[in-house]
Amino acid sequence: MVGANYIKKVAVVGAGGNSGKYMVEALLKTGKHTVTAITRVDSNSTLPEGVAVKKVDYGNQSSLVEALQGQDALIITMGVMAPPDQQSKLIQAAADASVTWVLPNEWSPDSANEALVKDVFPFQRLPEARDLIAKLGKSSFIAVSTGFWYEWSLAISAAYGFDFANRAVTLFDDGETKISTSTWPQVGRAVASLLSLPIHPEGQDKDRCLDRFKNSQVYVSSFTVNQKDMLDSVLRVTQTGLEDWKVTKEPAKGRYTGGIEAMQNGDRMGFVRMMYSRVFFPDDCGNYEKTRGTINDLLGLPTENIDEATKAAIQRSKDLSY
Repeated sequence: MVGANYIKKVAVVGAGGNSGKYMVEALLKTGKHTVTAITRVDSNSTLPEGVAVKKVDYGNQSSLVEALQGQDALIITMGVMAPPDQQSKLIQAAADASVTWVLPNEWSPDSANEALVKDVFPFQRLPEARDLIAKLGKSSFIAVSTGFWYEWSLAISAAYGFDFANRAVTLFDDGETKISTSTWPQVGRAVASLLSLPIHPEGQDKDRCLDRFKNSQVYVSSFTVNQKDMLDSVLRVTQTGLEDWKVTKEPAKGRYTGGIEAMQNGDRMGFVRMMYSRVFFPDDCGNYEKTRGTINDLLGLPTENIDEATKAAIQRSKDLSY
């Protein structure tokens, strides 16, 4: 039974989305949480069984506040192209509804790295959201950094450099810069495990509680790997040899600059190349396992099989329209 020292009621924005659905499924699987999906009035998202639904109008702030009344925690997951003010409206509504905990729309590489945030403009919204929660002073945040999603990113040639249809891969620099990256199932497990911690310490273990992470950033991952590690996995999964693939190299910084130029000329894949290539700069900005450390062990997260994740990415690449 969930007591007063635990989170029970969790509201999720984006419960039917790429990462949100894994969070919802993992939360329900614990048996400790009731989950409410916060959706637009006109949304037709398919939601897992057992999820309550609250319809909202983002043009009517009171509808957001009403939907969040009585919730212990709010999880926000939104796409990079979501309206800039959407998250701020949710954060304000959470404060007005006295929601104690907010997991903002983080789910990204290390947005505490100032150089990375400066160079990748969409990341600038992330510290702004944390600052707003702190300024309002009604909720506490835990920002969960996951790196880029592995099965999503490996499937897009402009992202991690793999073109499965043509058996071609572009290595950034020498392909040996390590980055931390997470699968969707691991992100779901991380969120469920985090929100299942006691709020205040219990017994002798002072670290396993939400208070320890109040108003801070935490880091989880599935793998910390470089492109050559990914390529080795791809070769195993596809049962091919290196000679079957066209391997080229491109300077990461040149790819970043070229991505900006392409984006300015209306090429949306230029945006992807710019954003992803920046974490492959040789400054460890993408390797937060090294620079920050993760809470994987504290949350009891499993060690995953990269080949299984690679299989999922290859299958996904066949369904993409890029």
